[in-house]
Amino acid sequence: MDQYKDACFKKNVVGVAAVEFFWGLGFPIVLESTFLQLFLQSLGASSFAIGLVPSLFIFGISTFPLFSSYISRNRRFKKPLVATLHIVSGLSIFLFGGVLSFIEDATHVLPLFFASYAVFSLCMGLTIPIWLNYLVRIFSESKTVCGLGYMMLAQNIGKVVSSFFILKIVDTYAFSLQSSAWVFMGTGSLFILGSFCFFLTTETADPHDAERDNLSFLRHTGQALAEILRNRRFLIFLAADLDFYVIITVMSFYATYATGFFGVSAPVAAGTFVACIYAGSITVNIFLGAMNLLGLKQKLVLSKLITLFLLLLLAFLPGYYTFFLISYLLGFGRAIRNMIYAPSVKKFAGKAETTSYFALAPILTIPVGSGFPLLFGKALDLLSFMQADAYRLLFLASAVFILVTLYFSIRTDYQGAAAGSEN
Repeated sequence: MDQYKDACFKKNVVGVAAVEFFWGLGFPIVLESTFLQLFLQSLGASSFAIGLVPSLFIFGISTFPLFSSYISRNRRFKKPLVATLHIVSGLSIFLFGGVLSFIEDATHVLPLFFASYAVFSLCMGLTIPIWLNYLVRIFSESKTVCGLGYMMLAQNIGKVVSSFFILKIVDTYAFSLQSSAWVFMGTGSLFILGSFCFFLTTETADPHDAERDNLSFLRHTGQALAEILRNRRFLIFLAADLDFYVIITVMSFYATYATGFFGVSAPVAAGTFVACIYAGSITVNIFLGAMNLLGLKQKLVLSKLITLFLLLLLAFLPGYYTFFLISYLLGFGRAIRNMIYAPSVKKFAGKAETTSYFALAPILTIPVGSGFPLLFGKALDLLSFMQADAYRLLFLASAVFILVTLYFSIRTDYQGAAAGSEN
């Protein structure tokens, strides 16, 4: 089976890389970027409202995976479902841009945006677990990290190209409603177009797939959850992975920190910062992905150290040029996590069909995933009288949290992972 997957390696890399290149062109607009937060700030959104963006996304990708696990459980071939769900997710962004183009009163934009972003988040919640399971199915275990490295390299090249486009748009049109509408429609169109590239990949049925599951939704979910809660090694890995939500939160607020207190212009924060983020990601994709330097555990620990360092820079050495380094490190740390998450879950699950693990893991981490950015934003509002010191205080608190995830990273047992589901 692995020999056949390896024979299709190049074809599958090209297929998923094409998908991710198109999605990468649109990602800087809607996910883990600075454009969205500055767009909302231009509409008068509070820090709490800005913090609601990552919380909405995390809530969506944490709750709806329950349904993705159930609807995909008896599909031996996932490709049509993966492509369809990606198309629907892209359509939600395209429709928001279309409606936005007809709005003239800016006061109506925020409710429309949050409603549309909630729909997008729920769609992505259905999509992500099946997509991750599909990726670890089409690559052999020995070539998964390498394949994902090439895939994410293509995505991040798309992100860099897009970031310079954003810089030009913001510099020329600021955040006018009409220009923003075209940006969102273009983003949705790129997502939809890229989704069709899944049909360039080759999928094979795994002989170790589980027997047909005729259980009800509740029994299926209950059994899967019970299995995960018995998997001690996987739970330790999940605790180590919680720093991902800190990175998302920092990405949501550090641009307003830079523009509000350190003289960074909005075009630079929306465009150049993003380019630096993706430069960091590309570095990881080349050296830790395509070249596959370091093992999974070494990469896991390195990501925590990088995040800890950038938080200390934000707290103690913020400055115009320091923000470019911080952006690079944010991309570096996030890219490591994105690269190792899927193969790590596959290893700790210890079985061929892993959609339930990808689906239920976010449920277990949702208190931190949704709560952390909301708490961060609310604290900024309450401590607004402290101005820049409020950000410094919260970045230091985040650093303490990272130390906790570093402890669990050191305890994560990859060597015994194959037997993890039995413990």
